[in-house]
Amino acid sequence: MNQPLAYIHPGAKIAKNVVVEPFTTIHNNVVIGEGTWIGSNVTIMEGARIGKNCNIFPGAVISAPPQDLKYNGEETFVEIGDNTTIRECVTINKGTKDRMRTTIGQNCLIMAYCHIAHDCYVGDYCIFSNSSTLAGHVTVGHHVVMAGFVAVHQFVSIGNYSFVTGGSLVRKDVPPFVKAAREPLSYVGINSVGLRRHGFDADKIREIQNIYRILYQKNYNNSQAVQIIEAEMEATPERDEILMFIRDSQRGIMKGYFSNN
Repeated sequence: MNQPLAYIHPGAKIAKNVVVEPFTTIHNNVVIGEGTWIGSNVTIMEGARIGKNCNIFPGAVISAPPQDLKYNGEETFVEIGDNTTIRECVTINKGTKDRMRTTIGQNCLIMAYCHIAHDCYVGDYCIFSNSSTLAGHVTVGHHVVMAGFVAVHQFVSIGNYSFVTGGSLVRKDVPPFVKAAREPLSYVGINSVGLRRHGFDADKIREIQNIYRILYQKNYNNSQAVQIIEAEMEATPERDEILMFIRDSQRGIMKGYFSNN
């Protein structure tokens, strides 16, 4: 159901049961899937690919050109997965020639006033609280929770099932399964509450905790810790995911709280 006071470019591909409220503008080369609701005063610009059953609230701007002086007008995209909610005044910029797209996964909740810059990748089931901001080229895993007013530096990676506390400045990579807090941002424990909520049993949580004790609480450097974890801890998907994240880190992982103090 499209309101007569909304503008939809003839080149946009809108599923029949999408609701577009008044005063919304949808540009050319936009695709919106079935069951999605677009609130009033939303602007959806060229290159947006929005999935099924999404909710986009008033004031959001989706797929605006990136705020990057290197962008030369190349055709790039924003992709938003099914069942994702974008709240009021969120801005999501499309990609540059680096990744060609900015990607938001399925079943995410992006709360009011968040900004997701060009070439970011956000996994499934993520929750970003109000006014959290991703600079360009940031990678966020699945089931990540960021509290309000988090600011993430460009090219940072944040691992699966991690939790970043409100007001944090994220300058280094945040490994999977952890809680990150304090200034400078530090390891303050594993995200045990989040892991329990997502079905991790007590033995698995204990295994993850033991891995991070070696990494952060035994006074080893990262290379030594990785060698000990690989030698002494049983190979499991979680252990291997942590080790791979550390080895692949480009900016380096955040420190432990005590090593920062």
